[in-house]
Amino acid sequence: MVVYGMQLPVQSQSTLYAEPWEADAGPDDLVAVARAADAHGFDYIACCDHVVIPRRLAGAMGTVWYDPVATLGYLAAATERVRLLSHVAVVGLRHPLLTAKAYATLDRLSGGRLVLGVGAGHVAEEFAAVGADFAGRGGVLDETVDALRAALGPEEYPEHAGERFAFRDLALAPRPAQARVPLWIGGSSPAALRRAALKGDGWLPQGDPRDRLPELIGRLRKLRAEAGNEDPVVIGAITEPLYVGVPGWDTGRRTLSGDAHMIAASLRAYGAMGVEQIQVRFRCRSRSELTDQMAAFAAEVAPHLN
Repeated sequence: MVVYGMQLPVQSQSTLYAEPWEADAGPDDLVAVARAADAHGFDYIACCDHVVIPRRLAGAMGTVWYDPVATLGYLAAATERVRLLSHVAVVGLRHPLLTAKAYATLDRLSGGRLVLGVGAGHVAEEFAAVGADFAGRGGVLDETVDALRAALGPEEYPEHAGERFAFRDLALAPRPAQARVPLWIGGSSPAALRRAALKGDGWLPQGDPRDRLPELIGRLRKLRAEAGNEDPVVIGAITEPLYVGVPGWDTGRRTLSGDAHMIAASLRAYGAMGVEQIQVRFRCRSRSELTDQMAAFAAEVAPHLN
């Protein structure tokens, strides 16, 4: 069964995907979109993570990147059902106990709605600015995942002993509301795919074209089977930008638009690959048009996804 979530607008404003209306948007817009997601059956809303953006990358990445814990915590109070996904938290920028404290609190305050998506990161200057290890970030992430499993697990006094981090006899409370916080691994590199196969509850591809996904999904399942990991893993995908109906403006050649049944048929191909979570994106000129599109998607497209 394919369910759908979405990356929030406004909170990350890369010039590669942000719409012009987002530049002047703010908290009210985020709340309106989050409430629309809550009302229209979206499984999750997602927020990205960057601490600083170097000048050399600002042209493409923009400079507006909201903090995911603060943003998702703010939106948790404005919603009731929708899950809260960090897509993805660059956990190598912080000690795992700091990450665990922040996200355990978010899970507790939201009534158990956290999905903790994690990734390695890619901005060297960001790591240097906070004194983190960029060259060794893959190994740091591997151990951080293990440390987070312990720190977000059932014990008030979690224990972890690794190459980089060690803790015991230290209480970490409040505990998460969930008995097991879902931990999804982001990225499509060979290392990220292996990490998702061995350690993840879910996999968040990095915008791979749909014709590449079957190979990656097959490789992930093979690695997981070879490791003897029989736990289920949620397979995600990011769709092409969507517009339900025929817009009265040029959405660009890559936007999937038109009849709801046609859009649903196109998106069902993801399910045939084994994808269980699609992250839908919308091309819109305003917040109101976005929330209208979300409602149209839920009413007209979603019933035909499965």
